[in-house]
Amino acid sequence: MKVIPFKIPKPSKELIRYQVDCQPYFYDKLHQHPEIQLSCILEGEGKLIVGDYIGRFGPGDIFLLGQNVPHVFRSDDLYYQPGETSQSHSIILFFDLRAFGEAFWAAEEMQEVKEFFEQMNGCYRVNLTAPDSFREQVRQLQHKQNLEKVVSALQLVNVLMHQATLQRLNLADQMHNLSEREGKRMEQVLEFLVEESHRTLTLEEVASVANMSREAFCRFFKERTRKTLVTFLNELRLSNACQALLHSDQTIASIAFTCGFANLSHFNRVFVKTIGITPREFRRQATVNKV
Repeated sequence: MKVIPFKIPKPSKELIRYQVDCQPYFYDKLHQHPEIQLSCILEGEGKLIVGDYIGRFGPGDIFLLGQNVPHVFRSDDLYYQPGETSQSHSIILFFDLRAFGEAFWAAEEMQEVKEFFEQMNGCYRVNLTAPDSFREQVRQLQHKQNLEKVVSALQLVNVLMHQATLQRLNLADQMHNLSEREGKRMEQVLEFLVEESHRTLTLEEVASVANMSREAFCRFFKERTRKTLVTFLNELRLSNACQALLHSDQTIASIAFTCGFANLSHFNRVFVKTIGITPREFRRQATVNKV
């Protein structure tokens, strides 16, 4: 399957596509598509990678992605294990702006919506005062057809415009609308980093995955993530470390080595610089919050 572009399975003139993903793990390849995407995560946890952003997703999260924004919801390793019964479950709406036609977007009444969509060039976390009510409105869309479906979808857009706070996650737009060749290369690199971040990696080794020289790869990677390979790897490893601190009883030293840090002092230094507190304090606070 081609990673870039990704074709949403729907009739060519369908304005809004309602899709349920319920499987052991989410589609784990970097991909982009011309439709606006609204994702409601119901079950499953993992990493969301969009441009220079590496963060967590989990049940209850709602994300909004603009057109042709390369992204991947990478489920945690747990979901890939044979015999694992946990599920990854999400509801997704795809808005095909092209299917509405030029005359629709030229109407005076649609200018606010048009401007809202045109300014959406990244990935956003959707924060709402009544998220459960919003998710239920999204769920109800599966039972609606024709004009009622379109009107209900636009009502959801109205909530996003006037009642939601959209938190931009990726700061850079260099990964916006990648060519197919760039997308495949970036997907190969990201997949390699996610799979191999637990061990020592050299710049030469990662550059070889992209079939590039060290110098060319450094430019390619930083132009598209606005981060050096070392910074990106550290953030990836810290994401794994935080999950281990929260969900395992491993020692901090063991977690540091398991996640790919060469020594404990370096792990502690990077953790404090990025997270703001020590790993020990992070674990302690998480334990207190559970009580």
